[in-house]
Amino acid sequence: MKRRFGNIIALCLAVALLYGMQHSKPHYMDLTGPIPVYGKMHETVRARLFNVTVDDVAFARELTVEGFGTSKTLTTSGVWVVVSAQLEATTASNVVAQASWVGPTGLQYDSSDRTGYVPGLPPHAIDPGLPKPARFVFETLPDQVSGATLILSNQLFPRLDSQVRIAIDRFKKFNDGQPLILDSFDIRRPMAVSGN
Repeated sequence: MKRRFGNIIALCLAVALLYGMQHSKPHYMDLTGPIPVYGKMHETVRARLFNVTVDDVAFARELTVEGFGTSKTLTTSGVWVVVSAQLEATTASNVVAQASWVGPTGLQYDSSDRTGYVPGLPPHAIDPGLPKPARFVFETLPDQVSGATLILSNQLFPRLDSQVRIAIDRFKKFNDGQPLILDSFDIRRPMAVSGN
C-alpha cells in the first residue's frame, strides 16, 4: 500500500514538473526567432545581410503616387508614414522585403500595399558597395507615431537571422512635441542623399 501511494505521489510530482517546464520554458518560435539589431535614426545599423540608415520620416494626410503613367492621390482615416532610408547589401546581392511600423503601444503595421507597384518602394533589391535610396510607406493611427520603431528584415519571417529595429525619434515636431503632419506628400519627390 505504501509503495503504491509513493508511486502515485511520484507520478503527480512528475506531471507537475513537466507541466511547469512546458509553461515556463521559451517556445520553439522564441528560440529560433529573429535576432534584433537595435539602432537610431541617422546612424548606420548593420544587420548580417544589409546595412540601413534612416534619413527622414514624414507624416501626411494624403499621399500622391504615380504608377504606370497615372498619378493618384490616396487618403487615409489615419496618417501616412513615409520613411526615407539608404540600403546596402553587406556580402552578396539581397532583398529587403519586410518592413513594419510598431507604435508605442505595440500595434504593428506592415508596409502599405495600397500604393500598388511604385518604383522606390519594397521589395528593395540591393547590392554590396552600392547604397540605394529606399522608401517605406505605412498607414497608422496618429497616436502610434511618437515612440515608434521601424522593423526591417530580408525575409517575411526571419529565423535565426538579424532583424533591424530602429527607434524613430528624430522627426519634425511642433513646439508641443506633436508630429508635424503635412496635408499631402508626393512620393515622386526625390530623396535626400545620406551623409553616411
